[in-house]
Amino acid sequence: MTSSDTPLKILIGGDTFSPDINGAARFAERLAAGLVQRGHDVHVVAPNRKYRRAAPATEVIEGEPMTLHRLPSVRWAPHDWLRFVWPWRSKHYARKVLDAVQPDIVHIQSHIIIGRGLARVAAERGIPVIATNHVMAENILDHSTFPKFIDEIVLKFAWADAKRTFDLTRAITTPTRRAADFLERTVGVEGVIPVSCGIDRTQYTPVIAPREKNRIIFVGRLTAEKQVEVILEAMTKLDPALGTTFDIVGGGDQRKNLERLTAELGLSDLVTFHGRTTDEQLRALLSRASLFVIASIAELQSIATMEAMASALPIVAADAVALPHLVDNGGNGYLFEPGNADELAARLTDVLTAEPEEYARMQQASLDGVLVHDINRTLDTFEALYRDEPLPE
Repeated sequence: MTSSDTPLKILIGGDTFSPDINGAARFAERLAAGLVQRGHDVHVVAPNRKYRRAAPATEVIEGEPMTLHRLPSVRWAPHDWLRFVWPWRSKHYARKVLDAVQPDIVHIQSHIIIGRGLARVAAERGIPVIATNHVMAENILDHSTFPKFIDEIVLKFAWADAKRTFDLTRAITTPTRRAADFLERTVGVEGVIPVSCGIDRTQYTPVIAPREKNRIIFVGRLTAEKQVEVILEAMTKLDPALGTTFDIVGGGDQRKNLERLTAELGLSDLVTFHGRTTDEQLRALLSRASLFVIASIAELQSIATMEAMASALPIVAADAVALPHLVDNGGNGYLFEPGNADELAARLTDVLTAEPEEYARMQQASLDGVLVHDINRTLDTFEALYRDEPLPE
């Protein structure tokens, strides 16, 4: 145990990090930057964008300098951005980085490759390991090119290997209680701690007022599990008199398919694909939107949904995995049966036709609901885990 006022040398390892754009990468970036702000010496191990090892270098992430150790990686062809380190090299690289850094604590962001190697070598050396799980192995198989029966075998072995990694750790965390229950049930581990990914609410501009136009927005990777096609189908079922438009923010391997579907459904004049945006552009789009919609069936939390809540948007979300943790049905928005475009259209209509007082009530409920996800609470919890101290309330 270390003194609470002594800075720590913290090594964060994950299979995705900036410039990748996804929830796990965004969390790791905000965590690392927040720890730097608190005076800690932060090192990050992540894939390089080329198949060569980069010398340790200072990179500025979320406005804060930290040391990046970029490992040689190869592109996974079926995926639009995923790169991975050869699994049989992960322990070799872990030894090299641990020799150089000599950290007080190792915090892995996945059990797949980089985190797997770091956990094993750190455990051999008596360095405490904290593991955060952002991964549902089923998500990865969306990008598999193998037959279904092979995928099922891979899934079984993936979760068995995950347990071997988790068994080496001091603590296991995941973003929500539902995600923790899922992990305990699926992997056979105990005591998984729910710790929100957290956001800095001060970075968003909530506007509590009726909107001049009906604009719905989705933010996220355009991949199969996000089920954006369900939202597009629901758009065709809305009353044309509402004049509803749909902003889609994010890139992904499904973008071309979704653009094609948009045209087939006759929605081209109502749907805008913005691709990847700057943070400033995203915040502006959120501030002008009427509501945030997400149809995903594989969210362990959803930073994008929390960002929408911090922007005072009512939420309409699939009743799946951890989304109900963020959406109080009838409170700050509504839940709908996953994949049910008719029900989704009805819930969208409920928000878009709400009286001004009811709409403002839902907006305020989103702002109130996101308070518990403040990034400082998240940082307090991880600092306590690193120091092996009692967790804050």
